[in-house]
Amino acid sequence: MADEIPDLIAEVRTGTGKGAARQSRREGKVPGVVYGGGAEPLAIDMNYNYLLKRLKEGRFLSRLWNLKVEGQDDVRVICRGVQRDVVKDLPTHVDLMRLRRTSRIKLFINVEFINHAASPGLKKGGTLTVVRQEVELSVIAGDIPEKITVDLTGLQIGDVVHISDITLPSGAKPTVERNFVIANIAAPRGLKADGGEDEPEDEGEEAEA
Repeated sequence: MADEIPDLIAEVRTGTGKGAARQSRREGKVPGVVYGGGAEPLAIDMNYNYLLKRLKEGRFLSRLWNLKVEGQDDVRVICRGVQRDVVKDLPTHVDLMRLRRTSRIKLFINVEFINHAASPGLKKGGTLTVVRQEVELSVIAGDIPEKITVDLTGLQIGDVVHISDITLPSGAKPTVERNFVIANIAAPRGLKADGGEDEPEDEGEEAEA
């Protein structure tokens, strides 16, 4: 399970409706709503610059957040939509959905490669070519893996690691049904130039994703 879920800080918005939302924007805030999880919807405000920074970090809509609102219990949420100004493309409203521990969600999980020294291909001068640094998985909210691990032990030059070669955490499964490539062991430049080794499978199939 992930060791730490990043915080997302907000405050309760006083008033609802378009008038209250416009007032929030005038005060440098972005209005939003938190819904689902068997509780009543909660109107919130987020600091504009704070939210913009989070959005620029990437994957805002596919990351699990620990929502912190003063006077409320912390709750796990995932963003289900960010409305933007049609001209400036800047955030004007945020929709967050509460998650139960049994909820199934889609998240990008980092890939870690281990046992480089145990790969004969790397020892011979091959290069680990990483096609995917992270993989989108369907996971249970209460059991989110921190990472998935690729063991490089025994891999030779030309070997390819597919998603089917990886033992995924219990309850996790790829969102893409195709057996896509995670990485390969590429031949050293000299061997490629001399034609001494077959070219490893590349990520050409990824172009179809």
